[in-house]
Amino acid sequence: MKQLKFLIFFFTLWSTLLSGLAQGFTWQEVAPGVWKGVAGKPEAYDLLKAAGATPYQEGLAKIGKAAFPLPLDQLSAIVKDHKTYLRFPLEKNEQLYGFGLNFQTVHQRGKVLELHVDHYGGRDNGRTHAPTPFYVSSNGYGIFVNSARYIKVWAGTGVRQDSENFPTPKDRNTDKTWAARPYSDAVEMLVPAEGVEVYVFAGPRPLDAVKRYNLFNGGGYLPPRWGLGFTQRVMTKFTAAEVEQEVNTFAEKGYPLDFVGLEPGWQSKAYPGSFTWDKTRFPDPAKFTQAMLKKGIRLNLWINPYVSPAAPFYDQIKPLTASHTVWLGLVPDFTLPEARRIFFSQLQRNQVDIGVSGYKIDEVDGYDYWLWPDVALFPSGTSAEQMRQTYGLLTMRYSAEMFKKHNRRTFGLVRASNGGGTSFPYVLYNDYYNHEDFITALINSGFAGVLWTPEVRASKTGEEWLRRFQSNVFSPMAMINAWASGTKPWTYPEVEKQVKEYALLRMQMMPYWYTEFAKYHFEGTPPFRAMNLEDGYQPDTKTEKVTAVANNNLEENPYLEAVAKEVKDQYMAGEYLLVAPMFAGQTSRKVILPKGRWYDFYTGEYVGNGQVLTITPGLDKIPVFVKDGGIIPMMPPLLQAPKAGQKVNLEIHHYGEKDGAYRLYDDDGETFDFEKGQFTWRNIKVSRQKNGQFKGSISKAPTGKPNSVGKVTWKFMTTK
Repeated sequence: MKQLKFLIFFFTLWSTLLSGLAQGFTWQEVAPGVWKGVAGKPEAYDLLKAAGATPYQEGLAKIGKAAFPLPLDQLSAIVKDHKTYLRFPLEKNEQLYGFGLNFQTVHQRGKVLELHVDHYGGRDNGRTHAPTPFYVSSNGYGIFVNSARYIKVWAGTGVRQDSENFPTPKDRNTDKTWAARPYSDAVEMLVPAEGVEVYVFAGPRPLDAVKRYNLFNGGGYLPPRWGLGFTQRVMTKFTAAEVEQEVNTFAEKGYPLDFVGLEPGWQSKAYPGSFTWDKTRFPDPAKFTQAMLKKGIRLNLWINPYVSPAAPFYDQIKPLTASHTVWLGLVPDFTLPEARRIFFSQLQRNQVDIGVSGYKIDEVDGYDYWLWPDVALFPSGTSAEQMRQTYGLLTMRYSAEMFKKHNRRTFGLVRASNGGGTSFPYVLYNDYYNHEDFITALINSGFAGVLWTPEVRASKTGEEWLRRFQSNVFSPMAMINAWASGTKPWTYPEVEKQVKEYALLRMQMMPYWYTEFAKYHFEGTPPFRAMNLEDGYQPDTKTEKVTAVANNNLEENPYLEAVAKEVKDQYMAGEYLLVAPMFAGQTSRKVILPKGRWYDFYTGEYVGNGQVLTITPGLDKIPVFVKDGGIIPMMPPLLQAPKAGQKVNLEIHHYGEKDGAYRLYDDDGETFDFEKGQFTWRNIKVSRQKNGQFKGSISKAPTGKPNSVGKVTWKFMTTK
């Protein structure tokens, strides 16, 4: 009897201890609507420390406070066997988004992933260029796990025997409703460390959670205006004379061009790199760079950070590098200040100081047989795994600092990022080349705190070239990457006219793009984002159906059937635009319109309200739609972005029947003086007058503040 009482006491005590461990977090609100939970002993090195991310407190304060969005007793952290087991609750109708830069899926519930920096290999399994351990719920909250480790994720797949929502077991032999994947009520993660920080971001909308996440990481980067212009990356072994000839041809043919990308051939040695100019191709780099700047052309240089024996600092940096090499080049340990000083001072003296405007940082992602193995040792003691997860962050962070010293903004390309990297001046790209998947990646970039370009390289047909080019224009970086193909915008004569129109449209829309990136910086709103973040787009609308409207080319099936499915081929671009790319071989497609009246971007005609359209736009157009009351500020189709102090005329387009409002951002477009208050937000308003006509107004620029606006005219796109 005594033994039985002892056993009862023991199991009661053990259950009590387990109950206490099941929560395992110490929580603290660290910003309005942002909470940090600490479990166990978090490692000294993590994603936020690698990125040096500093919250943009003013932006967070403007979103305001919110209640903790989850039941605290259902968030669990257990440290065992040098690992941290995390568990977060899921409701039955909840959908999940995020977990990094995925290429084929937007809905992430039901996934098993290992978040691991790598070149994308064709499957959404967690191995990707930005495996950000951040996810967003359709219920309006976000969760970020601040660890620089390979994190395993079960996003609603594991079923615990003690679950309050344990499904009823079924007999597969007799029950046709038996499921191989039973309902699971939790997201579970395994972090290979003895503790971790977890951040919870409140809503109330999913977009609010995303905005808080971006602002907590410093806010999105505000590129220079020229970074939002057009870029051409030339062939690998182009010489200075060939680059100049290509630049001149762009101008002669009337195609916009703001910056040119030089590929590995600019260096005397590449794979690994010497980080010095090849004097046979570029005999006078400083003279060449300055000559390009006089033409209004910036140079962007390809690098990977692996050091050739031909590099002038090879011997100096060697003691500060990893035990293993990449392409027989040294791998600098960028967590060490001295290694950073040696490496980046070479780039500073040899390139940035003579006027180079940016970098394309290649091969900091994968594959496993290219990069250092996980058994590699780094002199700082940082593990090879942690370095793999953060090497992209480190190279972005410290290269960006070089331009900050010159008070010059930059904009470049990178192959790897991670949590904490939102504020860096880089756009992700890769060697994968599936157009449809590129658009899905653009959609998912808004959940990962990164930017992505669906770059254009080459195509099998003129149709494919135009379709790729059209969607590239509606992305963070309008770029042809011709390093291998040598393609130009005019390479396919049968579509040259349309390609030129879209290249110029990119420039006309510069005031809109620049303002939307300013919102990314100051407010945290991704400039390109999923439909799931748009008000009126409801993936769980079980009681709602929309009847087809006559003469509007609509589907007969209800709205619910469309939005309940994963939509990965249309997205929001800025505040007002819905973009629905066409792909080679398509003559028609479906478009899901959120609630509210929508209008054709090109004509201003009404197209629908909360409906599923089937559209046949023809080859000349990428379908774009504008919200009711939408305002799109446009400028003349200049061949280069406006320079600091240059005034440009605006033609402000208004769509729909509602009054409209828009806040237009302005600064010098090139420096960081906006961080010192040298910027303006100008209020644009459109209202209907008593006579039924619309009238527009724009507020004056404050005295002593930047003002690049010249003459303002108005175009009311929608007429009754």
